[in-house]
Amino acid sequence: MSGAGTTTINFVLLIVALGLPCTAHAAKNILVFGDSLSAGYGIAVAESWPALLQQELVRNGSKYRVVNASISGETTLGGRQRIAQALQQHRPAVVVIELGANDGLRGYGTADIAANLGEIVAAAQRVHARVLLVGMRLPPNYGEPYVTQFRNLYPRLAEKHRVRLMPFLLEGVPPEQFQPDNLHPTAAAQPLLMRNVLKTLKPLLR
Repeated sequence: MSGAGTTTINFVLLIVALGLPCTAHAAKNILVFGDSLSAGYGIAVAESWPALLQQELVRNGSKYRVVNASISGETTLGGRQRIAQALQQHRPAVVVIELGANDGLRGYGTADIAANLGEIVAAAQRVHARVLLVGMRLPPNYGEPYVTQFRNLYPRLAEKHRVRLMPFLLEGVPPEQFQPDNLHPTAAAQPLLMRNVLKTLKPLLR
């Protein structure tokens, strides 16, 4: 065996012995993959729930690091097209998928929304990331049949792919904590959103 080969083996053994991460996946990244509700639309990014989640994890001594790859206006199709690059770049241990609201508000077909979300979930699972799927709901003025179909696609997807489901990101947010568009929560609502997510996310942080 050559000297170079021996040196390489010794280096790998040293990494194992010290318990140092051999890949970026070992860094325990949490990839937040969403739309404006997670990107901090209308507020300072530091006030958004993913930023508050990072602060909370640090306070609790967690080694996880939050990477926010959310984009305002993002649809499930857009997410489907960019998930592979995001996974390759950030090598997450956990992926929080918060998409679909923009599709619903535009009246897109629920079968297409489900298919896109399913591909995003499957892509995360192929790289052995644990997945939290965040459910969304629509205002009643979209009509009862469509509102119900949209709401039900999330639990069905979670069951199909055997991933953890958070039923509704905005659960418990009072009307006065929405921005004038009545769609995006204010900075005052972000701690509640963070707690909503963390409650469901905790079992995946192992």
